[in-house]
Amino acid sequence: MGLLTKASVAIDGSKFKAVNNRDKNFTRGKVERRRAQLEESVARYLSQLDTADRQEPSEALAVKTERLKEKLGKLEEEMAKLAAYEKQMLASPDQQISLTDPDSRSMATSGRGSGVVGYNVQVAVDTEHHLIVAHEVTNVGNDTSQLSHIGKQAKAVLEADKLEVVADRGYFNGEEILACEQADITVTLPKPLRSGAKAQGRFGKQDFVYLPEEDVYRCPAGEHLKYYFTATEHGQQLRRYWTNACRTCAIKHQCTTGHERRITRWEHEHVVEAVQQRLDANPQAMRQRRETVEHPFGTMKARMGATHFLTKTLPKVATEMALSVLAYNLTRVINIVGVKPLIAAMGA
Repeated sequence: MGLLTKASVAIDGSKFKAVNNRDKNFTRGKVERRRAQLEESVARYLSQLDTADRQEPSEALAVKTERLKEKLGKLEEEMAKLAAYEKQMLASPDQQISLTDPDSRSMATSGRGSGVVGYNVQVAVDTEHHLIVAHEVTNVGNDTSQLSHIGKQAKAVLEADKLEVVADRGYFNGEEILACEQADITVTLPKPLRSGAKAQGRFGKQDFVYLPEEDVYRCPAGEHLKYYFTATEHGQQLRRYWTNACRTCAIKHQCTTGHERRITRWEHEHVVEAVQQRLDANPQAMRQRRETVEHPFGTMKARMGATHFLTKTLPKVATEMALSVLAYNLTRVINIVGVKPLIAAMGA
């Protein structure tokens, strides 16, 4: 129908609730907190029993004592269950278990201190007509390893030689950006500021300018940090730069607490820098991303209700999500071209 002619998508992920109460999900932190609560309750009931033993015997006191012993018995059962859950949790690869839907996972959401037990749904949405081009249901709580995979899926669906992708900072990952570059996928997204030095009031790496012709970094004081050696860390080739001029620099206290400031450069850093340069040249890209990809999520969640998924386990949830995406796309096309042209196209 000519609705997917532009090879440009926005990619995003959103958390969808699973059929699994938060109380039925256990992580190391939850187990420790629950155990502390149970131990506190046991100590309180034991203290009440000690108090009862020091009082004069009576029928009312006997009833109270019996009730306290029943509560202690239930707490012991809870402690035994918790120990069994902890054993299962520690044996799982990500040290997390869900009792109702075993594939669902506890995930942080955008609200501060909030979370949901569910799935992280990835979508690639066409920037022109806002149709969902590709999607995938995952139980990984973050987006950092998803960019190239969903981008390649979208490129294959669109049958495009090249694809333009816009995403948010949650997808920033050098290896993923490089994989997109190698697959002819041009990515635009903001680079997160994770500089510890910047957080402590000193110059961050972004304050040092790389000069490719000379293969040096220029520092805020105007000195050049030259290349010294390459190290391999986590499979990445990292180049190290520094200068001996730091020892006599007048603004050294604003830069480093060591003998000299060292800068690390990944061998494919130019690919990452190009991503930020594209964003600087097109500052409206993030607004376009938000307007494109957030609306489909809101629409589908509203249709699904408070508990988004009705099925359990990843294969069934993936099927349910595929049906929701199909329903969204059909109603979207109806809004764009109308019912009769859609039926005619389906018949053809």
